[in-house]
Amino acid sequence: MCMMLYAGTFHAIPRKEFEKKSPDISVKGLTEHDISIKVHFSKPEVQNIGSTASCGCDFPNVLLQDGEWPSSVEYERDPEQLETERVNREGLVNLLRHTGEQEIEIYTLWYGSFTDPPIIHESVPLERILDTDFRFKERGFYQVSL
Repeated sequence: MCMMLYAGTFHAIPRKEFEKKSPDISVKGLTEHDISIKVHFSKPEVQNIGSTASCGCDFPNVLLQDGEWPSSVEYERDPEQLETERVNREGLVNLLRHTGEQEIEIYTLWYGSFTDPPIIHESVPLERILDTDFRFKERGFYQVSL
């Protein structure tokens, strides 16, 4: 099962296919499988943003455990994972920064749970995503200000 990241915007983000030979941030339109995700967004354009893993799994994320969000200090990450997170943080921030949008909605959830409502809402400035202690929360809905 994969973590997915969707972004809601006023204007479509240019599409970029995932390339296995050269993994990078990708942008895909919705398909018949995930079109129901749109119910959560107020913005007219919703797109799937993929990490270097194609899905959203390489974006730093945290799962709800026993009703609580673990702090980032509770996670042991090896240097390779930290580098992967850094690359994906920077790639996502760069992509979002160049959209021309003032605010972007982001929803992170498990593949297949597209109609499940968010369990947490947060407002964050774009630059916060670059912080090493920032992690997208499972079923977290973010208002990202640029």
